[in-house]
Amino acid sequence: MKVHEYQGKEILRKFGVTTPDGRVAFTVDEAVAAAEELGGSIWVVKAQIHAGGRGKGGGVKLARSIEEVREHSEAILGMQLVTHQTGPGGQKVRRLYIEEGCDIARELYVGMLLDRANGRLVVMASTEGGMDIEKVAEETPELIHKVWIDPAVGFGDYQARQLCFALGLSEKKQLRAASKFLRGLYDAYMQYDCSLAEINPLVVTGSGDVICLDAKLNFDDNALYRHPDVVAMRDLDEEDPSEVEAGEYGLSFIKLDGNIGCLVNGAGLAMATMDTIKLFGGDPANFLDVGGGATAEKVAAAFGIITSDPAVKAIFVNIFGGIMKCDVIAEGVITAVKTTGLEVPLVVRLQGTNAVQGKAMLAESGLNIIAVETMADGAKAAVAAVGA
Repeated sequence: MKVHEYQGKEILRKFGVTTPDGRVAFTVDEAVAAAEELGGSIWVVKAQIHAGGRGKGGGVKLARSIEEVREHSEAILGMQLVTHQTGPGGQKVRRLYIEEGCDIARELYVGMLLDRANGRLVVMASTEGGMDIEKVAEETPELIHKVWIDPAVGFGDYQARQLCFALGLSEKKQLRAASKFLRGLYDAYMQYDCSLAEINPLVVTGSGDVICLDAKLNFDDNALYRHPDVVAMRDLDEEDPSEVEAGEYGLSFIKLDGNIGCLVNGAGLAMATMDTIKLFGGDPANFLDVGGGATAEKVAAAFGIITSDPAVKAIFVNIFGGIMKCDVIAEGVITAVKTTGLEVPLVVRLQGTNAVQGKAMLAESGLNIIAVETMADGAKAAVAAVGA
């Protein structure tokens, strides 16, 4: 789960992280009122969407008067903001963050995430703040400094100082402020079960203060039951409607760009199914895992989500029954096909628990189903059905 910049900063402030003062606004008038409440003579009008690169896309503007705040707010609010992370379709801006101006002397980068190769949290820091960190990593990897945190020991003060020195923050005031910032970011990451914490940029002001100018926090969905305050921050407008609907049924669903819909039980089998479709020249339209305890109603709901995508030209149902029974899948497929009036080719492979009964149910249904015995045969049939 992701939150907006202003929400991430709200969380970080609880852990002593210094941020500029700001207000969220949902209308132009609210934006103007926010600037007037903040006072000062310089403000930043920021689009709030769940994607990076907002400034390059025209979603972050500096305003030197209240009138400019209004002008920028009118231009940004409601725009379809396209960045390198949104894709060509962009994301509609529905809220703004009006923030006080900041005297920026240096821009730095700090990020925390799980390094799966080492099984530890890694803290990354770079002097190249304000840039795409992926580009920095590719072109000048020596400018990214890393420390790995032993889960039995935690984030050591010496590690914080090591990163500060690497960033050129050796002056006493800056060293103390940056160390406090790193400690606060780590505490927030751990206590809120984050999967990513990224500050880009972390700035040093002309007076030597260290301030979090932008914040990106992602959270582990599996731990959200422990954080109702984070759940309350969820912005469904920023998520794919089909993924939201799938979540309501307890389905693991991710929309992709292909045209072959996939309905599978088990994440590993789902990944293998998509790989096999790609192997034979096709493109999966989604990842959809109905899980081991799915009911016929849940399967029917999954089918409805897949068929609601106009890009889907064929569907491959690939089930290996263990806990999940093939006759339950068959019942759900039959119900869904009759309910939706399916018009695209349907390929079904059933193996495992109650596979014989499931196959018999499909055969007796009178539906136009392409039955196959292996995953490879199913992928080939689906690819052939879409003419790939």
